Amino acid sequence: MSVDVGALTLRGPILAASGTFGYGTEVPLLERRALGGMVSKGIFLRPRSGTPPPRIVETPSGMLNAIGLQGPGVEALIRDYAPKWAEWDFPVFVNINGESAAEYAELTARLDGVPGVAGFEINISCPNVEQGGLYFGNDPRAAAAVTDAVRKRTRLPVWVKLTPMVSDIGVIARAVEAAGADALCAINTFVGMSIDLNVYQPRLSFRTGGLSGPAIRPLAVHLAHQAARAVRIPVIGIGGIATAEDALEFLVAGCTAVQVGTATFVNPRAIAEVHDGIAAFLGARGLSSPADLPRYLPRD
Repeated sequence: MSVDVGALTLRGPILAASGTFGYGTEVPLLERRALGGMVSKGIFLRPRSGTPPPRIVETPSGMLNAIGLQGPGVEALIRDYAPKWAEWDFPVFVNINGESAAEYAELTARLDGVPGVAGFEINISCPNVEQGGLYFGNDPRAAAAVTDAVRKRTRLPVWVKLTPMVSDIGVIARAVEAAGADALCAINTFVGMSIDLNVYQPRLSFRTGGLSGPAIRPLAVHLAHQAARAVRIPVIGIGGIATAEDALEFLVAGCTAVQVGTATFVNPRAIAEVHDGIAAFLGARGLSSPADLPRYLPRD
């Protein structure tokens, strides 16, 4: 079940997605043998309080969240969490965030070489204050600039998490590949809104939030497929994976590995079930590893 994501070998193709496992506190609830790796909740240089509640709303086949990237800041992460990660038998990637390319670079430099930090997942769905709030992920030049800034501050693997809120995800994918990304993570959540008809107001205090869960899976498979067609580096599929069949769709669509997140709120055994279901699928078809799956990657 091992897969190669660039120069890094994971013991399995399933990772816990950022935001859904905190900074590792949920790991003891898992069958860890099924976990190929974990991506931490997003971190900034300094502590953030996030948005006020309500900030999670259930939706048909999914949920909206507007947590506001609440976090303790990098110093607390290094002190309280990284030492635990260093003892685990799978890699932990840190999801990093900033309001400028310089902030991403400073955060990377602070974490580079810290025992327990195996690499970085760059969240480019953050507003760039230097460009008037334009999201890094919506502009290929801004996305490339932050990728380059991180790449120059570390030799650890650098993954870039792509936003779906773009007209052509391939343009962004190629830009960050050229800037030094080792892999892409596709995709982040979609922006959505839900209205409470009892009070005629949005159900989230922030009004809008990120939509995740099975409702977005067909969209996510399409966008991950488009990203995989656009680049030569690995793509890690994310979005609404709850079963082995869901994950296999991403793998056949061109992804090397996948991340499971929202499903674990409903089913704490989701990662183990996805892992074991993939293994059973491969065995039934005489395939020795996920890399042997046929890939649907037609070239125009």
